[in-house]
Amino acid sequence: MSTIKVQNIQHTGSSTNAIALASDGTCTANITNNLSNRNLIINGAMQVAQRGTSSTTSGYGSLDRFLVGYDGVDESPTQSQVDVASGTTPYTNGFRKALRVTNGNQSNNAGAGDYIYIRHQVEAQNVANSGWNYVSSSSNITLSFWVKSSVSQNFYCYLDAAASSYTYVFETGTLTADTWTKITKTISGNSNLVFNNDSTAGLKLWINLYWGTNYTGSVTLNTWGSFNGSARVPAFPANWYETDDATFEITGVQLEVSDHATDFEHLSFADNLRKCQRYYQKSYNYQVAPATSSNSGMITGSVSDARTNRLDMGTRFELEMRSTPTLTIYRPLNGGTGQVGNFGSGNGTSETNGKSVTVRGLGRKGFAGFTLGSSTGGSLGYHYQADAEL
Repeated sequence: MSTIKVQNIQHTGSSTNAIALASDGTCTANITNNLSNRNLIINGAMQVAQRGTSSTTSGYGSLDRFLVGYDGVDESPTQSQVDVASGTTPYTNGFRKALRVTNGNQSNNAGAGDYIYIRHQVEAQNVANSGWNYVSSSSNITLSFWVKSSVSQNFYCYLDAAASSYTYVFETGTLTADTWTKITKTISGNSNLVFNNDSTAGLKLWINLYWGTNYTGSVTLNTWGSFNGSARVPAFPANWYETDDATFEITGVQLEVSDHATDFEHLSFADNLRKCQRYYQKSYNYQVAPATSSNSGMITGSVSDARTNRLDMGTRFELEMRSTPTLTIYRPLNGGTGQVGNFGSGNGTSETNGKSVTVRGLGRKGFAGFTLGSSTGGSLGYHYQADAEL
């Protein structure tokens, strides 16, 4: 009979690591805190911001995969990528970046139709193939994230199962001002949930900073229920919303198939960027925001026909995108810095200041036919951004 001797085993990290030695000598290792690809959230450590580090846009303006939406405000909030301060618990856990929302001056105070939120959307097929038996109340997912508010307040959040119109509403509890707090929520499945095996929006995470009374009502927390747009969350405190330049920060967002939170799955910047490029990519260098005057990295060439001053070329995206993207062309060279045209689900032609652009064969992998026209000739060049966000 052979004998297996296990020695010098050290336990580090969470209690999810365990080694069992049975009476027959069988050794079983149960290691669940370092499994790869378990986080359904992309860019949860807020490393990637292809569009730029700061924006007042309502929508995707800064951090990849995290949309900041608002309406009814007196002054637009600012979404930005910021550093996590050294010495804080998120920092010591390996987090260096966070998403910050800075409130504007809501001089007329909270209105019934006002709102500000942060949203992340997970593809339906990623949920369907995650291993979560979402129709079973005995199968769980666990959401965890770090938050910090400059104003002491309770915030309401929810998960939205888009195809089944069911939501799970929960609260952060009252946050201590200017103090990082880790939120953990374990959520059971429900027989009414539906997640299609496709690339549409499946599970939406809403981190809400304020909802006006047009959107609040009687809601039961910590259970799945039918979505009601007029009662998304309970009556929402307005402390944060009515404080000029109030800030809210979030990082370390993880959603995993588990009945408890495991250590955050840290990825390299390159891995995070590549995951984000399925939804958004650009020809500009990473550090350069779209629509700027930078010629660096621009796709260029000389005119192919002296009579028509035309340049014919094609482009493949860095990787196949989630869907046929909306393509935007910019002309930093021989045509200014401005946007030339948007091309949605197919072919298109656009012209600005005598500089024409024609796109043919736009798809998930790139645009196979591309024509730049110039009334002056010489070198032609362009940048692009391609957006296939949910």
